Amino acid sequence: MLETLKNAFRNKDIRKKIFLTLLLLLVFRLGCYIPVPGLIRKTFSDAIGDNDFLTLMSGITGSALANGTLFALGIGPYINASIIVQLLTVGIPALERMSKEGEEGKKKLTTITRIITVILAIVQSVGIIINFANQSDALRTDLFFDSAWVAGIYMAIVYTAGSLIVMWLGERITDFGVSNGISMIIFIGILSTAGTTILNKFIAMGKGTMKVGDGLLELGIFVLIAIVIFFLVTFVDLAERKIPVQYAKQVRGTKMYGGQASVIPMKITGSGVMPLIFAYAIVSFPSMLISLFWPETKAATNLQIWFSGNGEWYGRVIYSVVLCLLIFAFAFFYAQIQFNPEDVSKSIQQNGGFIQGIRPGKPTAAYLKKINNRITLFGAIFLTLVAFVPSVAFSWTGDMDLVNVFSTTGILIIVSVALELDKQLQSQIMMKNYKGFLK
Repeated sequence: MLETLKNAFRNKDIRKKIFLTLLLLLVFRLGCYIPVPGLIRKTFSDAIGDNDFLTLMSGITGSALANGTLFALGIGPYINASIIVQLLTVGIPALERMSKEGEEGKKKLTTITRIITVILAIVQSVGIIINFANQSDALRTDLFFDSAWVAGIYMAIVYTAGSLIVMWLGERITDFGVSNGISMIIFIGILSTAGTTILNKFIAMGKGTMKVGDGLLELGIFVLIAIVIFFLVTFVDLAERKIPVQYAKQVRGTKMYGGQASVIPMKITGSGVMPLIFAYAIVSFPSMLISLFWPETKAATNLQIWFSGNGEWYGRVIYSVVLCLLIFAFAFFYAQIQFNPEDVSKSIQQNGGFIQGIRPGKPTAAYLKKINNRITLFGAIFLTLVAFVPSVAFSWTGDMDLVNVFSTTGILIIVSVALELDKQLQSQIMMKNYKGFLK
């Protein structure tokens, strides 16, 4: 990675792209510190901390959600809109045809994604504001003619606009910078939350509220555990099953084609963090719904006890079991969307290829499906371990920011984005070298 960055900075064009990416990411981080008038930060932050899913989302946004700043929603609405469009593309024939129309179809899907992003941003901002205004009086209505409605509408407009600005920044990074802009924004948000948390520990040691020896010991053990976990996650993330494919020789005119061997790479974590995001969103939905409409009822109390990561031991067990089942279900569901054995088998057969020992056509499709199911099973087990083991490993710190950032999506996103950035830089370096050679 360091060697790749070194080579990238030697090239003028790539260096400009890197600086542009850093500039846009700096704008994003500045927006995460711009306060929104009319919001009591402390009460809003405390209310966010009572919800597992919102705490996780706050970690991804670089603590912008917990601080109630301009970019509080972050890139979340755009990610959710992209997921919805991707799922609808599978189920709606018109969208499926649109996805196969090349660049023109891609532009239409992007427009649909943006429209859904606006709708989701409005819904999320209104839901969060109504929820926490009812729970903790986080809004200062004296700035808005003593009207809670005016204050709520104002905050919803500001947060929706902030989410759209983040979406625009991500698209600009994708178009003119390096790597995928949306992934880079999430990546920076997670690292910023972790960096802020570690900095606060040093500040606490400087003020004397924490003993220097105890603080350094905690940070040392934390770094050691983080290195081990990141190594294991990277090792699994790079693992893949390569299925050899042999192509027969074909004579066309005076030229001979084919006769070469290739492989079909199937990654263990091919579905990425999507199963975790889906699972956490669903298990958090009942608590968000009840806290929004029935915050002071017996149902809200019972839900906190029987189905919560912070409830009684039996409630935590039920919560964990349901979460594991959802991770498994969405891992298999997303694997079916990403990898279609029938289409792959048809493509191999049309190009004169075959898997040694397997007949072309339906037998090949059945073989690929069996391999995909086995790999998805191990991937689901891995995601389940990632969902719980890091949280247990970092829970000794007593700092919920570290526990939430270095668990579930946090670790996988950091590893995946770092590896993808390395691949993107290498491909751009190679492309520039080929152009220089041709000149």
